[in-house]
Amino acid sequence: MNPIKSLQARFTNYKLAHFDVFPEGKALKQLKDIHVGSRCFIVGNGPSLTAEDLTTLGQNGEITFAFNRIYHIFDQTEWRPTYYISQDGRMLSGSVDEVSHLRAGIKFIPAELEWYEGITIADRQLFHIVNREQNGLPCFSEDISREVCNSKTVVYTAMQIAVYMGIREMYLIGVDHHFHTSMNAAGEIVVDPTAKDYFSDKYNEDKESLYIPNTDESTKTFFAAKRFADAHGVRIYNATRGGKLEVFPRVGFDSLFE
Repeated sequence: MNPIKSLQARFTNYKLAHFDVFPEGKALKQLKDIHVGSRCFIVGNGPSLTAEDLTTLGQNGEITFAFNRIYHIFDQTEWRPTYYISQDGRMLSGSVDEVSHLRAGIKFIPAELEWYEGITIADRQLFHIVNREQNGLPCFSEDISREVCNSKTVVYTAMQIAVYMGIREMYLIGVDHHFHTSMNAAGEIVVDPTAKDYFSDKYNEDKESLYIPNTDESTKTFFAAKRFADAHGVRIYNATRGGKLEVFPRVGFDSLFE
């Protein structure tokens, strides 16, 4: 092994293990409790997502988290996310230019994707992502300056960041939790010809190279979020128009702006 590369790898591993003392972690510490008393909307990319609802969020100055290829809806609305997150290396590797030029308050990207896989996004904020479970469910980080717990859905990452920012009231929209092609707990491919994957057919034109969502595993992730929320006074509601996610109580999106 090249001794220089070996030394670089050891230093990278050291940085990840002590992430909070390096500039990337210190930058995340500045986000602690910046949104105490505020609510947020976590915007999924399901087929129920509409530009009209996003425009409503923008006009009302709501704090929003959005993900991956949300930019495919930008030509229909002036809304732009407050925060953007992508941790899907396959998807992100095919969207580097689009995400680099995406306008958001902060773009969160796992350090591992940049330091190990060479996926470099302009104007990004790095975070350290870990795979760890607690009682059979993904852990929930209360200190994102040190680590964020990985799961089968980036929505879970947004929830951890939101809690760190002091947000205790969250609403999901566009989280349909139902796909045309998905994988079940047994690893079997399930196809529902009546369902769409995303709000735009352009979203996964390269679907042959992308991960197939595992809805059984992501359901476990949502139960992990509810477990943490119930124990820590965090309220999570599902304001998605339809869909199949029933872990959180439902609320009508329009009623939130009456």
